[in-house]
Amino acid sequence: MGLNCGIVGLPNVGKSTIFSALTAAPAEVANYPFCTIDPNVGIVSVPDARLDKIVELIPTERVIPTTFEFVDIAGLVAGASKGEGLGNRFLASIREVGVIAHVVRCFEDGDIVHVNNKIDPASDIETINIELALADLETVSTRYNKQAKQGRLGKEAQKESEKTLPLLGKVKECLELGNPARSLALGEEDLAVLHDLHLITLKPVIYVCNVDEDGISEENKFVKVVRAIAEKEGSDLIVICGKIESEIAALETEEDKKEFLEAVGLEESSLNGLVRLAYHTLGMRTFFTAGSDENRAWTFRAGYKAPQAAGVIHTDFEKGFIKAEVYNCEDLFFYKTELKVKTAGKLRIEGKEYLVKDGDIMHFRFNV
Repeated sequence: MGLNCGIVGLPNVGKSTIFSALTAAPAEVANYPFCTIDPNVGIVSVPDARLDKIVELIPTERVIPTTFEFVDIAGLVAGASKGEGLGNRFLASIREVGVIAHVVRCFEDGDIVHVNNKIDPASDIETINIELALADLETVSTRYNKQAKQGRLGKEAQKESEKTLPLLGKVKECLELGNPARSLALGEEDLAVLHDLHLITLKPVIYVCNVDEDGISEENKFVKVVRAIAEKEGSDLIVICGKIESEIAALETEEDKKEFLEAVGLEESSLNGLVRLAYHTLGMRTFFTAGSDENRAWTFRAGYKAPQAAGVIHTDFEKGFIKAEVYNCEDLFFYKTELKVKTAGKLRIEGKEYLVKDGDIMHFRFNV
């Protein structure tokens, strides 16, 4: 699974507008379908107020946030699984991402055409979900037929078929109904069997409701429809006004951006919420290193042990790992200085089995 987020949706729902505001990378934006032909890739900083607080308490020369990758993928239309529109490119690109941000148009504007000439979020979502399910169905059916034939080639092959065919059949039936494979809530063992199929509909989805200026302050009827679908699927949802976000991104100073946000009644850019949500949905967490030279945020996967986290900084750190000095940033925020953290007994020496926690501040001891 890729460590990135793919922004998908029907043409003209605001994907490229949101992507451009998100990454400050000028994706081509136009009022007609398929203006994004090749995936645009942008690297964004992950907003983290904890890093700002650490800098206040531990002054440093450099501050480096962690980052996350977003991919703006060409709009999909009905028939994409059969090659309609830019279907083949779309499907190839989306297989490579780790989480899907599905942008749904939740505003009316006669000046911006809709590919189906009507605003209907439920229909838009169904169009994409069916196309993705059909693409996965082809993949699963091919594997199912191949596995069934191999089952006749010997005892070992037969054992493998007896193990995998029921699972493949279960997934195949689900996809034939137009439902995503993730709706089956499969266990880790089953997911491991399916891993090399790279099924699109197993990927987690975040629904991004793109609203007009009025939709930010009050949830409109379109957002309510999407929310009901997201809740039924167990997916996350976030509301964004692409127009407002593009205006914020065009401002030059943080002070100007702050004033603009206050004027529209927002505490921060809604895109910050999207970045954090996509980051955490993928199981990404953050630890910090802090010192007079540099305060830095590092990305690690939930479940990493101390040597693996050390390897995020440099492979030599993992190979030669000895111990880690650890305390959580919340302890620093409470006690205000590292000395007081140590005096309070909150700084610990941890070994190879320590499970790193989100927000840990770490110093690694290693020998190479």
